[in-house]
Amino acid sequence: MPESELTLSLFTKVRDDFEKRQYIILAELKKISSEFQYYKVYPQLSMLVELRRTLKDIITRLSDLRNKFPKRLSKIDWVNRTIEHEVVFVDGTDLAAVENLIMWALPNLDKVIHEGIAIHEYVEKELSIEHVGILPNYRNEGYFFVPDIRKQKLNLFRFELSIFKSSEDKYRSLKTRFLKALEQGSVQLSPSSIKLELIREEKELPNPATYAFDTSLDLPFDQTILPVAKRKLIQAIAEQ
Repeated sequence: MPESELTLSLFTKVRDDFEKRQYIILAELKKISSEFQYYKVYPQLSMLVELRRTLKDIITRLSDLRNKFPKRLSKIDWVNRTIEHEVVFVDGTDLAAVENLIMWALPNLDKVIHEGIAIHEYVEKELSIEHVGILPNYRNEGYFFVPDIRKQKLNLFRFELSIFKSSEDKYRSLKTRFLKALEQGSVQLSPSSIKLELIREEKELPNPATYAFDTSLDLPFDQTILPVAKRKLIQAIAEQ
């Protein structure tokens, strides 16, 4: 799929082409939704989730800015004894158009995001994971195996999990490296045999944490199966 036009500048540099931008946003979301119908979930879903988070942050910041802008008297309600004010934006700003476009776009983004999340959850449910052999105490490096049913191959990967801590939360980053693919014919090596072979080949990990995935789903590997497997691997390591 070509690079999406759903860039941040599409939402933040709004002037006289409001309707044109609405058309572009709807067209791009339709393309992504079509990809989801073919079970091609990533990287589009990650992009949409991050875009939504950024746009919501912009709305919050615009609200904070509005409170700091000068205000002028708009209406006096003598009956209820209330005074209404309206914000006076400085000349040349298009903040109101930015806010209007984002507020219009967010429900449309949410709809497509929910489509992608539903597929992710379905694939995650149909993708099992088991550790191979005895798990070592150090589990932030090792191997994992993921089947590609469409190509009848078992893909072997090496992983390294990094943990970053902030004052508020803990973040995990997974680096992976493709090692090789094994043909899945009538005779298949057991996960334990594959692990032993990798230990002989990759001697710097004498006792690696190793995980084997299994699924019967015939879906795109790079765009769906592998990204879901990576997220499931991070979760499995965190829970052990």
